[in-house]
Amino acid sequence: MNTSLDFYPIGSSGTPWGEAERTEWLSRQTRHRSYESEVVSKIERLRDRFDVEEYGRLEYGDERFPLLAIRSRNWNDDLPVMLVTGGVHGYESSGVHGALEFVDQHAAGYVGRANLLVAPCISPWGYERIHRWNANAIDPNRSFYENSPAQESAALMRLVAPLVDRVVMHIDLHETTDTDETEFRPALAARDGKPYTPGGIPDGFYLVDDSEHPQPEFQQAVIAAVEQVTHIAPADDNNEIIGSPVVARGVIEYPLKKLGLCASVTNATYKTTTEVYPDSPRATPEQCNTAQAVAVCAAVDYALAHG
Repeated sequence: MNTSLDFYPIGSSGTPWGEAERTEWLSRQTRHRSYESEVVSKIERLRDRFDVEEYGRLEYGDERFPLLAIRSRNWNDDLPVMLVTGGVHGYESSGVHGALEFVDQHAAGYVGRANLLVAPCISPWGYERIHRWNANAIDPNRSFYENSPAQESAALMRLVAPLVDRVVMHIDLHETTDTDETEFRPALAARDGKPYTPGGIPDGFYLVDDSEHPQPEFQQAVIAAVEQVTHIAPADDNNEIIGSPVVARGVIEYPLKKLGLCASVTNATYKTTTEVYPDSPRATPEQCNTAQAVAVCAAVDYALAHG
């Protein structure tokens, strides 16, 4: 019988991980970069133009991570609220730095037109380890539901709770990377004791709409803007992207709330999840960051124009 060691070095075939396997997995995780110097320092430099608040604090062993959000300085309850989130998967760098680029370079243009709330790095432990999961081998982006087992998800839900019905647009910034296929999907199969089936990685940018409440024109407005910066992912031979049917150019759909995804945390009319492909030979890190920032601008602009 094949074991999960054929595709992942922890666990055995058909058996979900227990405490021993999770402990072994955690022991293999290495800190590669600094949340403090690469993210917090950038947020601190925005304090002269925006309000910055600590909405939670992660605790993993002897490590502490402040969770920071950026708000429009002159918050006006008469204006629509636009929510931007990034770094739910800490390894997806352009989600974090694209959100910060949007605030630094574009947010001032919305003063007096919208209230902006930006949480640029929801999973700082994952950011430092360049990992999809948190330290408990939990995917925060499948954990946005009541009594969430993920500190990261629970903290964001507390932050937005007073605004759930006031947020008009929520854009959640992500990446699809080659390591999704080489590391994270095999790890997920091993963790859950399920078979691992190899898949493909789309080359280009795409969006995930809410299948329960789709907004196709909104999605296409974002696609049209991003296409000026980077290429859009084509459908595969099955007219799919990562196993989901393509419903329009560069767009697939998920049931956001059913899956516990970040984009489901409010009752916003306009919701989308971006997916940038940073491993493409046709894209640079700078392009990826800019694509995220442009996507945010397009999303906010559309929501403002259509109410």
